[in-house]
Amino acid sequence: MKTTQILLTVAILSANFGAAQASLINRGGGLIYDSVLNVTWLQDTNYAMTSGYDLDGKMTWNEATTWAANLSYYDSVRNITYDDWRLPTVSPINGNTFNTDITYNGTTDYSFNVSEQGTAYAGSTASEMAHLFYNTLDNKGTCDPYTSTKDACTRYGLGTGLANVGPFTNLQALTYWSGTSYSGVVGMKWNFSFFDGSQGTTYMTYNARAIAVRNGDIYGMSVDSGNVPSVPVPTTAWLLGSGLLGLIGVARRKAA
Repeated sequence: MKTTQILLTVAILSANFGAAQASLINRGGGLIYDSVLNVTWLQDTNYAMTSGYDLDGKMTWNEATTWAANLSYYDSVRNITYDDWRLPTVSPINGNTFNTDITYNGTTDYSFNVSEQGTAYAGSTASEMAHLFYNTLDNKGTCDPYTSTKDACTRYGLGTGLANVGPFTNLQALTYWSGTSYSGVVGMKWNFSFFDGSQGTTYMTYNARAIAVRNGDIYGMSVDSGNVPSVPVPTTAWLLGSGLLGLIGVARRKAA
């Protein structure tokens, strides 16, 4: 009976471990594949600063798009240089046209909780950064997604909203540029705030951070191709796996 209980616990832990980040696959070499969006993120989300492009990590929209377009990143695991980077994109969450009415529950594009669970467009991939923040990393914005009033924005969730950064490095609770222009006003561009989980627009002369992303997986292969070189299991996953194997071993010895 005890053996059965232990094995059941093992199965539950295995099923739930990393569930919120299941779509992120560390390919090594500083590359993170997102199997839901089918894009590869640069693991260092402030590579512009660490590569010496910008000393404080902030830049105007023109600087950010130029940086991404000219970025040549060397993958030391596969000895390949990738030069097809871009900024994350934003598309209309309703699938048709952008709605810039300000809301708080993800019902428009200019809103908190864009694609958040429990909202009208839960799980939407229209905004790559919103999907990463709310769905893949399972962060919570500062507004309650189940209400539509500003009064609900009282630090809902944890801290600034960016409680989980997953496998990324240097991801900050700050505003990041998208590569998408807002057609309603000349010079306005879409952005996303990892500080409070809001998506909006601002003038291209504003200084914000930039994340580099490229389409598809390494070598252009899908996650299911079976030909992608494997990388070491992250330390935390290895430790959990070792603990689970230990429990199984104990159970078997007691059963014997």
